[in-house]
Amino acid sequence: MKPSIFTEQTGYQKNLLRRTCLALLGGLLLLLYAMTVSVMGGASDIPVKTLWEAVTQYDAGQSQHLIIMDLRLPRVVTGAMVGASLAVAGAMMQAMTKNPLADSGLMGLNAGAVFSLSVCFAFFPGLRYQEMMWAAFAGAALGAGLVIGASGMRGGTNESGRIVLAGAAVSALLTAFSQGIALHYNVSQKVMFWTTGGTAGANWQQIKGISPWIAAGLIGAFLLARSISLLSLGQETAKGLGVNTGAVNAVCSCLVFILAGAAVSIAGGIGFVGLMVPHIVRYFVGMDYRSILPVSAIFGAALVVAADLGARLVNPPFETPLGAVVALLGGPFFLYLACSQRRRNV
Repeated sequence: MKPSIFTEQTGYQKNLLRRTCLALLGGLLLLLYAMTVSVMGGASDIPVKTLWEAVTQYDAGQSQHLIIMDLRLPRVVTGAMVGASLAVAGAMMQAMTKNPLADSGLMGLNAGAVFSLSVCFAFFPGLRYQEMMWAAFAGAALGAGLVIGASGMRGGTNESGRIVLAGAAVSALLTAFSQGIALHYNVSQKVMFWTTGGTAGANWQQIKGISPWIAAGLIGAFLLARSISLLSLGQETAKGLGVNTGAVNAVCSCLVFILAGAAVSIAGGIGFVGLMVPHIVRYFVGMDYRSILPVSAIFGAALVVAADLGARLVNPPFETPLGAVVALLGGPFFLYLACSQRRRNV
C-alpha cells in the first residue's frame, strides 16, 4: 500500500523539525564556545575558573573580575546581539525581495544609519544614546528608500544585479557624505569607528538601551515567519494563498529597519553577516523561514562573536576593525553567489 500525501507530508515535517532542532543545538553550543573563548582570550588570558567565579561570585576588588564584567562580557554580549540582528534582517530582506544577494550592508541600510549618526555627531553632539538609536533607525530607512528608488524596484521584486548596483552606489554616496561631514566638523574619529564597525566600546548601559529593540525585532520576525515563507514564493503566489502582502511587507520593513539600525547604533557598519548566514542555514534546514530565522539568529551571533575574537588576536595588542574581519569572509562569499546567480540567468 502506497503512503498517502498526508503521511509523506508528516514525515517531511518531522524530518524538518529534527534538522532544525539539531541545527539550533549545534548553533547554541558553537555560540557558547565562541563566547567563552572570547571572554577568556585577549591581551590578558583568563582561566575558566576565574571566569566562573566572576559570574557567580563577582568581586570588584579583583582586576580580572573587572576585566570580565566591565570589558569583555559586554563586548561579547553585544557581538551576539548584533550578529543575530543582522542575520535575521538579511534573511527577511532576501525573502521579501526574492534577491539572494540582499543584505543590510549591500542595500544601503548600514550606510544610511552611519550617515544619520554622523549628522548627530556634527550638529547634535549632546544627544543621548536612545535618541541616537532613533536617528539610526531613520537613517536605515533613508538608505533603503534611496536604493529602492534608484533601482526602480516595484512590488518587492527586482533583478538582483540592478538592486545590488543601486545599493553600492547609494552606500558610496552616503559614505562620502558621512566622511565629508566628519572632516568638516572635526568628528572623524567618531565617524570612522561607526564606518569600520566594532564592539570595543560597548557597555552595559548601551546593552540595556538596545536589547528591548533587538528583542522586539527578533520576536516580531519569528511571529511572521510563516508569512515570510509565503512571501519568498513571490508576491502573487503569497496573495493567492491569503497573505496580506502589503501589510506583511510594511511590518517586515519596519522590523528590518529596527534590527539593522539597532545593530549599527551600537557596533557600526558590519556587512555580509546578513548575506552569508541565511544561505549557510538554508543548506541545513531548507527553505522554511520558521526554521531559517531562529537558526540564522544563533549562527549570526556565533559568527560575529568569533570574528570579534579574531579582530583582537590578528595583530595584538592592536585591534583589526571587526567589519574588515567579517569582510574577509563575506567578500569571497558574495563573489561566489554573484557568479552563481549569473550562471543561472544565462
